Amino acid sequence: MTEFIQVVTTTETRKQAERIAQVVVEKRLAACAQVVGPISSTYWWKGKIETAQEWLCLMKSREDVFPRIKAAIRQIHPYEVPEIVALPIVAGSKSYLEWLGKEILHGP
Repeated sequence: MTEFIQVVTTTETRKQAERIAQVVVEKRLAACAQVVGPISSTYWWKGKIETAQEWLCLMKSREDVFPRIKAAIRQIHPYEVPEIVALPIVAGSKSYLEWLGKEILHGP
């Protein structure tokens, strides 16, 4: 089962992550979103290793909605190159997956 996905992004502030969570849920691009943090991120940026405190936003959605959720995140995300990745949800409780299916946008 790869119909459902978890979309992940990170932001510099809790407020930014909460704004993304609010927008994607309001638009029904995701059934739910959690904000976790702060977290410590270490990454390559412009030729050197950087370390930063960030906030993680986890959004539950469907694979066919990913282009729209990605566009919504890009529109409000402050980073030049934001992390926007989708991971398949390979298993879950039947009742939770049914709920996800009902709460996410259907159609174009």
